[in-house]
Amino acid sequence: MAALGWLTPRRRSATARSVLAGEASAEAARKSSQEAQETPAVAEQEPQFPVVGDDLAAAFFDLDNTVMQGAALFHFGRGLYKRKFFETRDLARFAWQQAWFRLAGVEDPEHMQDARDSALSIVKGHRVAELETIGEEIYDEYMADRIWPGTRALAQAHLDAGQKVWLVTAAPVEIAQVIARRLGLTGALGTVAESVDGIYTGKLVGEPLHGPAKAEAVRALAAAEGLDLSRCAAYSDSHNDIPMLSLVGHPYAINPDTKLRRHAREKDWRLRDYRTGRKAAKVGIPAAAGVGAVAGGTAAAIALSRRRR
Repeated sequence: MAALGWLTPRRRSATARSVLAGEASAEAARKSSQEAQETPAVAEQEPQFPVVGDDLAAAFFDLDNTVMQGAALFHFGRGLYKRKFFETRDLARFAWQQAWFRLAGVEDPEHMQDARDSALSIVKGHRVAELETIGEEIYDEYMADRIWPGTRALAQAHLDAGQKVWLVTAAPVEIAQVIARRLGLTGALGTVAESVDGIYTGKLVGEPLHGPAKAEAVRALAAAEGLDLSRCAAYSDSHNDIPMLSLVGHPYAINPDTKLRRHAREKDWRLRDYRTGRKAAKVGIPAAAGVGAVAGGTAAAIALSRRRR
């Protein structure tokens, strides 16, 4: 009779079939637990990256809006204005370009070209050594507190794994090298301004390190260093850097603009966004506050200049 006990009507609402199902489920769970103790399950984990000790791998980081909020060239311009390298109207133009860059989250080719032309004309006739020294000061004044902690941690992970880490940027190579050195990175690839006997001529060597030129620079450096690009990583916020990102086996979209975000999703690239409120898609309060700070600083500078006249 005990064997037929499950047929006996119960006071609870469970049916005979539900009771049988419950007992069977409990037995399966108990059996599964015993098997798990005998043969521990191995959870699927993402392979460790970067790979410690892989000396054929390295990492390449874009600078503007990837490692640092805003554009290095604009911060450099602010520092040069402070040192009376140019006039108030030029600072206003720099501030507007920087505000646009922060709001849009993408590079405007005309703005960038205008900024480069202005910078070249400003430094013409100055010594390279002088600009390198000033670059150290400007980093402390305008750039140090604009480094994205998340991206900095990614770079440090590569360094801790024993890999080299380079900045790759359209900013002047002297400024890029200062930033790389202050962050403890290996070095930097940047736009090279022509100099003769240590004095800037106001011209570029070749063209700005932008878009496809970045990819060529990374390719050349990898060949010189004996790196395997399929084992390297690259990080950028801009669709302009898709050629560089496509070169490596581990591309990352960092704080991506709309076009890069879409491309990264199509290619199943990894994405990281350290901004508040997804500024690339929608301008939020933090972005507006940042622009306000730039505009406020410009207004204060103009007012101070007028009082001195």
